[in-house]
Amino acid sequence: MVHVFLHEPAIAGNTGNAIRLAAVTGARLHLIEPLGFDLEDAKLRRAGLDYHDLADVSIHPDLEHALAAVPGARIFAFTAHTDTMLGEVEHRREDVLLFGTEPTGLPEEVMDHPRITSRVRIPMLPARRSLNLSNAVSIAVYEAWRQLGYDGAGA
Repeated sequence: MVHVFLHEPAIAGNTGNAIRLAAVTGARLHLIEPLGFDLEDAKLRRAGLDYHDLADVSIHPDLEHALAAVPGARIFAFTAHTDTMLGEVEHRREDVLLFGTEPTGLPEEVMDHPRITSRVRIPMLPARRSLNLSNAVSIAVYEAWRQLGYDGAGA
């Protein structure tokens, strides 16, 4: 299944939702520090419910360490500033879906990293700023999982 990278996530509830998503889809979640909350935060625990022990979650001190954990993987950076739509990407197992922090998204130095395969956006109506981070991650993970035939899903 795909990897989800959250670059410097700031809101505990969104990360908790991503943990729960990882548990129910088999996506591997990577949190890239610094985190904007304590891992014992009640909102993180509440949003993830009892799925924390069912999710594959790694914490990395920076982007370089996170990228080293997925050598050779394609990296798709999610942003509103591109013409490439999510539905145009043909996903493969081990792809990385990279998302930025809630208030600002991915910084340019991350978007310009040589390992970035492509910038991707989730379609939205015009004049809307952005989706909630955990909603955007869910949309992207489920599109990738759909393309991979819902590998591992029960009947």
